[in-house]
Amino acid sequence: MGKLLNIIPVSDLRQDAAKVLKKIKDSREPIVITQRGRAAAVMLSVEAFEQSERDRELLRLLAKGEREIEAGEGHDLDSVLTDADALLSEEPS
Repeated sequence: MGKLLNIIPVSDLRQDAAKVLKKIKDSREPIVITQRGRAAAVMLSVEAFEQSERDRELLRLLAKGEREIEAGEGHDLDSVLTDADALLSEEPS
């Protein structure tokens, strides 16, 4: 079973945006904003967005590596580990 999403109507966002922003920042969980009963947008903290972007870039690089392996291309282990260390050092402590 997936985790429950935080869902609020856009009217609640309009009434107390500061409270919604604080909830997002404190929980680090996304909030789904609905309009007329349907999901219209997702809000998340800057930290969660940045982590998501780092994760997406890492997945993109892994997929690229998979394609290179399939094509018979590649890099030696030392250069791969150096690049991985550089990527991991960018993550927050």
